[in-house]
Amino acid sequence: MTAGIQSLVIPVRDAAAATAFHRTLLGADPHTESPYYVGFTVNGLEIGLDPNGHAAGLTGPTPFFGVDDVAKAVAAAVEAGGTVVSEPNQVAENTTVATVADAEGNRIGLIQG
Repeated sequence: MTAGIQSLVIPVRDAAAATAFHRTLLGADPHTESPYYVGFTVNGLEIGLDPNGHAAGLTGPTPFFGVDDVAKAVAAAVEAGGTVVSEPNQVAENTTVATVADAEGNRIGLIQG
């Protein structure tokens, strides 16, 4: 069982331009602004801009569902007919993410932490 969508990650090619656009669109400044990630929080939802997202295989905005155990969630997704897009990867001190695809090829992120 998931804790629902916790973040939406958007792959971007030009982080500065995307940050300026989202700052205006969302009416908020990012809480994190680094070369590898720009994060905004809007009504409790994390909206992340990922300059490496295209290289990692993201083809568009990807929802990330909160889970208690990323490895177990990946295994359950595969058992249900999905495929692994990216294996579990620790991206911050207490945060691990993975990406799976359903049988239709839709990308779904899993996040623990």
